[in-house]
Amino acid sequence: MRGTRERRYPADEVQHLKRLRYAGRRTNAPPAAFDVLTPVLDSAICLVERGRLYYRGIDASEFADRADLEQTARLLWQIDSPQPFEGSALLGQLRGWLKHFSLTLSPMDRARSVLLELAMRDLGTFDSSPESLARTGGRLVRALATAICGAAPTNAAIHTQLAEAWDVDRRGADLIRRCLILAADHELNPSTYVARCVASTAASPYAAVLAALSALSGPRHGGQTTYVEGLLRELEDSQDIMLVMMQRQQRGEIPGYGAERIPGFGHPLYPNGDPRAANILIALQESRLLRAGSPILNTAQKISDQIGRAPNFDFALAAVSHALKLPRGSGLGIWLVGRTVGWIAHVMEQYASGALIRPRARYIGAPAPEKSL
Repeated sequence: MRGTRERRYPADEVQHLKRLRYAGRRTNAPPAAFDVLTPVLDSAICLVERGRLYYRGIDASEFADRADLEQTARLLWQIDSPQPFEGSALLGQLRGWLKHFSLTLSPMDRARSVLLELAMRDLGTFDSSPESLARTGGRLVRALATAICGAAPTNAAIHTQLAEAWDVDRRGADLIRRCLILAADHELNPSTYVARCVASTAASPYAAVLAALSALSGPRHGGQTTYVEGLLRELEDSQDIMLVMMQRQQRGEIPGYGAERIPGFGHPLYPNGDPRAANILIALQESRLLRAGSPILNTAQKISDQIGRAPNFDFALAAVSHALKLPRGSGLGIWLVGRTVGWIAHVMEQYASGALIRPRARYIGAPAPEKSL
């Protein structure tokens, strides 16, 4: 109107613009990077910055060179317990439970079954004090290690327990130790975010870990490790990488991405290469369990050269599992045991915040009807 800042537009033009707006939102254009990585939560546990991974301000790769999972738990849980994964009478019952869980089940299925059994018997689940949470977390980690390797629990260090059950030597035990530490946390990946959402409802640590385990098993998350394990096994019988990849693609076995992305290579947070994978693969070569020119290294180099992406954590875990001749699914099992330490840390942090995580949806449907006058 003249003499004011107010403007008026024909009602039919306004409705036309609204329709265009909503039509634009329904396009198949890829979302912006910041849309993919939302929501953002405050956390003091883990930092990914400038191509490096830090646990409470400590470089995780450097920490993996000298520590074990027990020290990682003390760091992430901020406790002083000399043995965060100590045994208990409750864990002693796992020996009997394992008889009911066939070893023909996958490591992840055994882990899920053991957690459900333990959750129904652990009174600690009703105490959410930091001290009790640490004890419950310790039982969880020990129980999962037991389920993954299928052997009775011991009081040895977690990497030692796994190595003894899988009958690998000192070099193999050290590689397992390194993988466990580098698996411990990775900011708000899907499984950790799920754990925090469940914890924000005041559900038990068992509920949070079970939910996170389910997310980890998906083919676009931890399930890619199992895919790469299978790929490396097939390459033992065929040196033709293209042939193996084409056969897998034809069978629909490239998970999550189809031909768009080869699992085991590249990571959006590490455009110049995943430092966890680099640390593990260097240690694997230094252990002499892999020699120059091995099929694993040749595969990694050939794929990296052609697609321009370096091996990621999935590939490194699968390479260790393959080199040590571990049972199928063990790479993801190692990831699960290590990552549970991080999940418990996030559960503790979420409990302490007292906040309920409730994201909002960005509505992209038809516009709401106009109010009748």
